[in-house]
Amino acid sequence: MPAQARIVLVWGLLILVMAVLNTVMAQSVTPELQRAEVLSAVAAVSLLLVAVLWTRADPRSAARQELGGEQGLVLASDLSDAVRDELGWGSHMLLTATAASTVLVYWQGIVLLRRGLISDGDFHPGTICRRVMQKNSSVSLVSTALFPGRGEFDPVLDALPSVLICPLGGDGVVVIGGWSERCFSRSDERWAEGWAVRLRTALQGIHSVADGPVPPV
Repeated sequence: MPAQARIVLVWGLLILVMAVLNTVMAQSVTPELQRAEVLSAVAAVSLLLVAVLWTRADPRSAARQELGGEQGLVLASDLSDAVRDELGWGSHMLLTATAASTVLVYWQGIVLLRRGLISDGDFHPGTICRRVMQKNSSVSLVSTALFPGRGEFDPVLDALPSVLICPLGGDGVVVIGGWSERCFSRSDERWAEGWAVRLRTALQGIHSVADGPVPPV
């Protein structure tokens, strides 16, 4: 419990105890005393409630876990300079500005990037990733221990405590592993989703350029 919440809690308990003692020690019960007791009880309960809500709003973050793998960067070959720059910039920002421990980008059957803590596992989308691509909606596994399909992320990094999966349309996903359970904030999720949209646009632009204009008939 934060120090500020403890102070509020102590004051709430103190007011409650003093209100009870005042009632017990009173020689007679008057309307004024009753009103005072009601007000003091409301004040005490309000302070206790504030302390509880304060604790819930500022929970202790889970301790960073010791994860396997080695720090590294692996990029697929035959990528354009623009895509390489986008992959490098986005993955660097995720690893430095969020609680991400590893980042993997999968696109059209190929792993384009592994960065952070990496392993040499052969990653293929499983049930969870395929659902993300089909629904084009992100999924956050705040505690992988609670999900039976967590094994599909072992090739990314073994025993990841939490995983955030962002779709690249129906063609791929960005898999972001966290250092601990419930480590990704809502702002982290929105930032990752925004980068996934930007990355998808860059990747689709490659095919548009490669296909070239349609020749006139």
